Amino acid sequence: MELSHLIKGCLKNERNSQQLLYKAYYGYAMSICLRYTSSYEDAVEVLNDSFMKIFQKIEQYDTSKSFKGWLRKTMINTSIDHFRKNAKHRSNDELEVAHCMSTSDDAIGNLSHEEIIGLVSDLPKAYRTVFNLYAIDGFKHHEIADMLNISIGTSKSNLSKARAKLQKRLKELHKVNLQNYV
Repeated sequence: MELSHLIKGCLKNERNSQQLLYKAYYGYAMSICLRYTSSYEDAVEVLNDSFMKIFQKIEQYDTSKSFKGWLRKTMINTSIDHFRKNAKHRSNDELEVAHCMSTSDDAIGNLSHEEIIGLVSDLPKAYRTVFNLYAIDGFKHHEIADMLNISIGTSKSNLSKARAKLQKRLKELHKVNLQNYV
């Protein structure tokens, strides 16, 4: 069924249209949610919360713009809301300032897409969220600070710490790969 028909059906609260829209965008939406959450269960929770918002506010969608973009923004904002709601569970060590470390480009070149996503997923929640917002979704530090109710300095610190942890992990993986060839 065409997107415009699904949206019209969703505007009328037709369950079939909602179900078809959900199925059509599930994979794309889930990939966004997985980037921002620490577990599959959290990603499903954010995904479902996001789709509820979409169905409740479908009349706010501007049909002259990309639906996928509007959906992406909703997924990211709901992920941020989830992050804020669970902020009390973050540990203080996630806010430390880190020093950047260098790594070999070969380590990155030998990793699959899934391995890279896995490395990012293993980051502490605060680091992963800032890293995703900055490096993947292109937000600026002042925007991230506003979204997450943190200071610009904390945003920069969390990004630096995320990069350092990723670089350290890449170095470890690179050493293991080199040992396999010796």
